[in-house]
Amino acid sequence: MSINSVSCRFQLSFFAMCRLHTFPWKSLETELQTSPSDVILDVLEKTCLHPVCRKNPPSVKYRTLFLCELIKRHESTGSEPLDVLYDALAEVVGAKEETLCYKTYFLPSGELMSLEENVAMISEGTTGLVTWEAALYLAEWALENTHVFTGKTVLELGSGAGLTGIAVCHACKPKTYIFTDCHQSVLQRLRDNIRHNGLTQEHDTGVSVHVEELDWEHVREEELQRMGVETIIAADVVYDPELVGCLVRLLEKLVKIQKKAPEVFMSSTIRNPGTYTGFKKELEKAGLKHVTVTNPVTHVFPYDRTSSIEIINVHAAD
Repeated sequence: MSINSVSCRFQLSFFAMCRLHTFPWKSLETELQTSPSDVILDVLEKTCLHPVCRKNPPSVKYRTLFLCELIKRHESTGSEPLDVLYDALAEVVGAKEETLCYKTYFLPSGELMSLEENVAMISEGTTGLVTWEAALYLAEWALENTHVFTGKTVLELGSGAGLTGIAVCHACKPKTYIFTDCHQSVLQRLRDNIRHNGLTQEHDTGVSVHVEELDWEHVREEELQRMGVETIIAADVVYDPELVGCLVRLLEKLVKIQKKAPEVFMSSTIRNPGTYTGFKKELEKAGLKHVTVTNPVTHVFPYDRTSSIEIINVHAAD
């Protein structure tokens, strides 16, 4: 394995703020046996010293922990201390922790997606202010199935931080993309992330982007018909048993109000099998069928792949 490939893997994990134990430390240690200083410098240049880290940095705490671990691994080789490594740590230790930090993901095209997130894992009792694995999984699937989105009007339920939608807008070129959520704080963060990633009217992306509040329980059928959606997606919206009923009723409306039913794809991390099974049973009661979709093949984004994640295609029963 080359130095470059190891440092690139570190780069992907670092900017996505992956847990440190998931980094390829063993591969790094192998490289450190031959040219420790070169390897460390290359990793530094692709992480803490990279221009993206200046513009859209991970949290101060995260960068501190990362650099401390990197120093520990370098010291274990018995090599001469690297001033640049300790200078980087001193700069981070002296920095003030901000309320916001950034997670950045690299698309195959070379484009970047940077998402603002609260340093606190959960904020104001909502789930939309953190990035979930099912959203990354769905984004990978979308990159391999661009035909589902290209030239279409796409509605996303529970957009959260906007990761999947931003990836779809950049890589799949839908005609219209409608991000939705119901919490005001999440919607504001969503607007900020969309603007931050150049998906506003000032940027000629060719995609008409909208952010709308959507209350699953009280939305009117006329409002849904007005959207004229052709593709519907959602990631990690099946987590609360109390919300399953109104989610299924919403899906039933969306599938049945138009002459040509939209395609529906839902990605879920199965944390509670009982809740997920209950959701599928409610779909069947509402006259909606579901089939499991083939997993994405190419690993684009770093996340925990030991999690149980599934994408289903929901459609009306014949």
